Amino acid sequence: MFSVATLWIPFTVIAALGQVARNAMQRQLTGPLGTWGATNIRFLFGFPFSCVFLALVLLASGDPLPVPTAAFWPWLILGALSQILGTGLMLLAMNQRSFVVTTAYLKTEAIQTAIFGFVFLGDHLSAMKVIAILIATVGVVIAALRPGGKSNFTELKPTVLGLFAAAAFALSAVGFRGAVITVPGVSFATAASYTLVLGLFAQTLVLTIYLVWRAPDVLGKIFSMWRPSLFAGFVGAFASQFWFLAFALTAAANVRTLALIEVLFAQAVARYSFKQPVSLRELSGIVLIVAGVALLVAA
Repeated sequence: MFSVATLWIPFTVIAALGQVARNAMQRQLTGPLGTWGATNIRFLFGFPFSCVFLALVLLASGDPLPVPTAAFWPWLILGALSQILGTGLMLLAMNQRSFVVTTAYLKTEAIQTAIFGFVFLGDHLSAMKVIAILIATVGVVIAALRPGGKSNFTELKPTVLGLFAAAAFALSAVGFRGAVITVPGVSFATAASYTLVLGLFAQTLVLTIYLVWRAPDVLGKIFSMWRPSLFAGFVGAFASQFWFLAFALTAAANVRTLALIEVLFAQAVARYSFKQPVSLRELSGIVLIVAGVALLVAA
């Protein structure tokens, strides 16, 4: 049904499902662990699972362990640090606005990724794909903005946090794709898995050092809550594995635009887990998002 060239489509759908589940878990852990403690969970507890995924891919493919080029490291660092920043900003925004609407703000990442991918990686986008990204982004704006809302600090702050989180995630997507495509001499699955392992290792190292320095008690709380943290780490690593596989096969903008279906998954989570209603305006925006995604896949 899918050729290798189109495998990025199911990979992205699986990753989006996993990411919504992981975001919901992290949101619930933000209270007891704080923003950066909950952020570190996806890296600290995800890293061991990423090593298992890499081992399985190496066994299945018969590839050797890759030796990255010098160009690999700047892209990896850009992706790793941008994702840390984006995750922290996302959790701050989710604590101040509904889960589904914050997810909608984050999905402006698609158009930002298209711009960054074109500028930094020279990713080609056809006219139809650009139109698809614009339609889906308009849907995000309609879903996210409240009619008649006051432009005071309480409304502006989560909006700014969500938009900056989206920019950080866009840079992260471009950085990780740049890293994956510079891994030489192995299959796309090995390149993606290897990049994920090193990315999570770098993120775990940076954020754990920060917590030891600024909030050592948080690390103790993280390990005391190891059961929910372990599951959140697994789901996070699982989602990341499929994001990286998709990045290995197509432009980051294509992946992030298809990932807008995450808004639909977030709506279901918001309704059934957090009991947050979805307005008619948000639903009309979601229809545009789906239309943009459908056009992208058709292109």
